[in-house]
Order: sequence, then structure tokens, then C-alpha cells
Amino acid sequence: MGKNLTQQKRGKGSPTYTVPSFRFKGKTQNHNKGAAKVLDIVNDQGHSAPLLEVEYEDKTKGLIVAPEGIKVNDILVQGEKADIKTGNSLFLKDIPEGIQIFNIELKPGDGGKFVKASGMTARIVSKSKSKITIQLPSKKQKEFHPDCKATIGIVAGSGRPEKPYLKAGIKFKVMKARNKYWPSVSGTSMNSVDHPFGGSKSSHKGRPKNAPKNAPPGRKVGSIRPRQTGRNKGKRK
Repeated sequence: MGKNLTQQKRGKGSPTYTVPSFRFKGKTQNHNKGAAKVLDIVNDQGHSAPLLEVEYEDKTKGLIVAPEGIKVNDILVQGEKADIKTGNSLFLKDIPEGIQIFNIELKPGDGGKFVKASGMTARIVSKSKSKITIQLPSKKQKEFHPDCKATIGIVAGSGRPEKPYLKAGIKFKVMKARNKYWPSVSGTSMNSVDHPFGGSKSSHKGRPKNAPKNAPPGRKVGSIRPRQTGRNKGKRK
């Protein structure tokens, strides 16, 4: 009797593959509360970059992705009156071209969705009344609404991927602490009881990679059988 496939076990929703969100500090987002004072710099398991714990003018607290060069007791300003200074958040229409930015909103007021990983930064390429073109860290250019906000600077924590793990055991412990599925093994490297592509002595299997037409969702592995495409040649109408 075979075993469940990895995607079937993960889809079950057991604690083995569940992200430990109860250990996360909280959600990071821009705000419309004026100035904010930096109370502390914290580490969050759910973010690759350090976070800033800030206190707003109305005495409420929140979390912001930390830029490089920010320290405790600094004052961060957001809105139209903010200066072009590291850590301040402005509307894209008020930011000059070529300035490094991060934590960009996809829609006005959503709190920031783009460029939030450690060491990442983007820059404005061109501006018009209806759209702002930004070059993302992937070198891809994307258009945003002029009323979307972004934070000036570079996300803190750069150089994180440059430190090697050196041993597989160290990476195993790191991934286990984050409850990530690692290592990722291909189906052709498994035994026949673990995966439809498993078994045999070579990676070249003697069976087709196309999934059966009526296979259940958990069995849809490999090349998914496509619907009929192209012109119907010699078929009855």
C-alpha cells in the first residue's frame, strides 16, 4: 500500500506543515497618523528584515519595516508634509525620480505590499499624472497609482543571504525553527510507495508523466493533462 504524497500531507493542514504564526510580532503597514517615534528595533520570525516598534501621536503603537540607518528615539513622519528623509513615508507623486524606496502600496491605503524583504530597494523611473513607473528589485518595471505611499530608504538587514550555511545540519535546524518543508525531494528520487514517479534504478521512468484524466486533486502531479486545443481536424461537429 502506498503513502500520501507530500502535497497531500501538506494540504491536510496538520501542524507539521503549518506556519507558526503565533510567534509572529504582528502586521507591518504604513499609516496616516502623522509622526511616529521609534521605541525599539525587534526581530520577527515572519519577516526577513528587522522591524521598528513605533508610537504614534495618539499614543497607539504599531510595527514598521526598518530602513537602514534608523535608531531608537528617531522621529518618522508620514504624509504630504514629510521631508525626503530615510524612514519617512510619502505619496509616490511627491517623491522625485531616482530616490530609493521600499514598502510600496499596491493600492492607496493598503499599508504596503511591495519591496519589504531585507536589503531590498526600488526606485522611480518615470512619473505622469495618472501613473508612476517603478523599477522593482527584480529589474521589472511596474506601474502604480500616484496616491500610493512608499518609504524612503533601503530595507535593513542587507547581506543576509550572503552568509553560507556551511553544513546541511545547520540549515536543517534553521528551517525546522521556521517550520519550513526542507529538504525538497523530487518525485523521481523517491521509492515507488512514496510517489508515482518513484522506483526504478534511474531517473528516466518507464511511465508517462501526464497525470490521468480523472485523477483526484492530490494525484495531479507531473504534467497536467491539458484540454483539447487547436482546430478540430476530422472531428464530428
